[in-house]
Amino acid sequence: MTNVLPYCYVRCCNTLRKNPNFRKIIHRSFYKNFMKDRTSLDHLKNVYKSKLLPLEKRYLYHEFHLPPLTDQDFEAKPMVLFVGQYSTGKTSMIRYLIEKDYPGIRIGPEPTTDKFMVVMGGDKEQSIPGNALVADPTKQFSDLSRFGNKFLKKLHCGIVNTPLLDSITFVDTPGILSGEKQRAQRDYNFNDTLNWFAERSDMIVLTFDANKLDISDELKEAIDVLKAHDSKLRIVLNKADTINGRALLRVHGALMWALGKTIVSPEVPRVYIGSFWDQPYSIINDVNQAMFNEEENDLFQDIKSLPYESVMSKLNHIGKRAKTAIVHAYIISELRSRLPLISMFMNKSKYQNELINNLEDLFNDIQVMNKNLSSGDFPDVNKMKAALKGKNFSLFNCLDKKLIERATNLMDGLNMEMTINEVDVQSNTIANKNDTSCPFNAKMKSIDEGKFEEGWIVDYYRKPYDKIFDSLQKINGKVLRSAAKEEFLKTKFPNSVLSKIWKLADIDNDGLLDSDEFALAMYLVKIKLEGCELPATLPKHLIPPSKHKKIDLHNNS
Repeated sequence: MTNVLPYCYVRCCNTLRKNPNFRKIIHRSFYKNFMKDRTSLDHLKNVYKSKLLPLEKRYLYHEFHLPPLTDQDFEAKPMVLFVGQYSTGKTSMIRYLIEKDYPGIRIGPEPTTDKFMVVMGGDKEQSIPGNALVADPTKQFSDLSRFGNKFLKKLHCGIVNTPLLDSITFVDTPGILSGEKQRAQRDYNFNDTLNWFAERSDMIVLTFDANKLDISDELKEAIDVLKAHDSKLRIVLNKADTINGRALLRVHGALMWALGKTIVSPEVPRVYIGSFWDQPYSIINDVNQAMFNEEENDLFQDIKSLPYESVMSKLNHIGKRAKTAIVHAYIISELRSRLPLISMFMNKSKYQNELINNLEDLFNDIQVMNKNLSSGDFPDVNKMKAALKGKNFSLFNCLDKKLIERATNLMDGLNMEMTINEVDVQSNTIANKNDTSCPFNAKMKSIDEGKFEEGWIVDYYRKPYDKIFDSLQKINGKVLRSAAKEEFLKTKFPNSVLSKIWKLADIDNDGLLDSDEFALAMYLVKIKLEGCELPATLPKHLIPPSKHKKIDLHNNS
C-alpha cells in the first residue's frame, strides 16, 4: 500500500515508528478516506479492466464486435443522438436546448445538415473538423478513424460555451433522404456510423414531421439499426402546431401504424407530440397548447436526467457488453474444439468453411449445453459468418472457466449507491422539475397553482361553487353534513379521498362547511380530478383569507 500513498503519509509513519498502535490507526484512517475519495467511475474502470477486458482480449472480441473501452469512454458526458429525415426539426431542437447557434449550424426546409455534427461544451467556441476530432486523445471519438477519410470529411464538432453542454453532448445526424439515387451518393456506410453513435449514446431522439410521415427505405434501414437500442429510443412528432386537432389525431394514428410495421414490439412506443423550438405556436388551441407544453416538459426533463443517471447507464452498458462477450467466448472456444486435429496438416480451409456454414447448429448446441445463455445475446449469424472468414481457428483459445466466472459476477462488490451521480445541470430552457416559482412551468396547474399570487386562487373558480352552495340546505350559514356528503358523492371518489378533502377544507374543525370552506373543498375536488395529488396538510396559499386571523390566534395560544 505504501507505493500508492503520498510522501507526507510515509514520513508521518516513519516519525511515529516507535508507536505501532498509533501507526495502525493512522494507516487505517487514511486508507478509509483514500478509498472514499475514489469516484464511481474509477470503480467502473477497475471492474471493466480487471474482470471483462481480459476475457475480451483472450477471445478476440474487439476484432469481431466492438473496440475496447477507453478512459475517455468512461469519462464522456452523456450523449443525445438526433436522427430523422431532413427538415424534421432536429437542428432547431438542439439550438432551442442550448439557447444559441453553434459552429456549422444550418437550418432550412431543404437537406441542410449533411454531416454528423457533434455539439460539445467548452470555454472557447470553436469549430473542429473530423480528422482533428478523432486525433484528440481527450475525447471519445478516436475509434471513428476506422471509417476512413470519406466519413471524416462528413464529421464535424462545434464547441459552444453554454450551461447545458457542461453536462450533456448532442449529436446532429445528416437528414435521411429517400430514393436509391440519393442514398447511393453517400461516400461512407451511413448505417455503420449511425450504429457507432447509437451504441455510445444515452438517448436517441427519432424525429418525424407532422406534415410528412413517409418512411423512406433509408429511414427504415436506420430504424432497423436503432431497434437494437430500443431502450434509448424517444420518438418525437414535431411541428404538430401546424395542423389542427382533428388532423393531429389522424397523423398520430398514421405514425403509430407506420412504426408498428417497422418496430416490431409488443409495447407501443411513446410518441412526444409538440413543436420543439422557440417560435410561437402556429395554431392557437388551448387544449393542444397545454398538451404541447407538457409533452415538451416531459421530453426535456428526460434529457436533463441523463447526467444524474450517467454512471448507471455506463454500468448497464458494461453489463450488456459482458453478456455478449461471454457468448462470444463460448462460440470461439467451441469453434476451436470442433476443428479436427487433421486440419493442422491438410484441408484446414475446408473444415473451417464447414463450421462456418453450420454456424446456426453450433449456436443451438451451445445454448443446449449452457442453459444460462440467452438467445438474445448471440450475434447475428450472417454477420458472424462474414467476420469468421479468413480467421485461423487453430489460433483460437480454449474456454477459460475462471474468466467466464469473473465476467459473470461483474457486479459483485460494487456499491450501487455510488452510481448516483450528483450533477448540477444548468439550463434556462429546461425548468427544474420541482421549481414552482416560474408561472410557465408545465406542471404548475396543481396544488401549487396560485402560490405566488396576491389573491386567493379559489376565488378564480368559485362562481359555480357558490351556486351549488346556495342550493344546499344550511344551518347558521353553513351547509349540512348530509347535504354536502350527497354533493361530494357525485364525484364518485372513494370515501377515503372525500374524507381527506373534507378534513383539509374544514379549517375550524366544527364538522360543517361555510361558503369559503365549501369553495375550497370543491377546488380540491377539481385538482384531484385533474390527476394531481392532495397535500398532507393544507398549503398556506390555499387557506381562505377569512380564516387567517383564527389560525394566527390558534397558533399564538
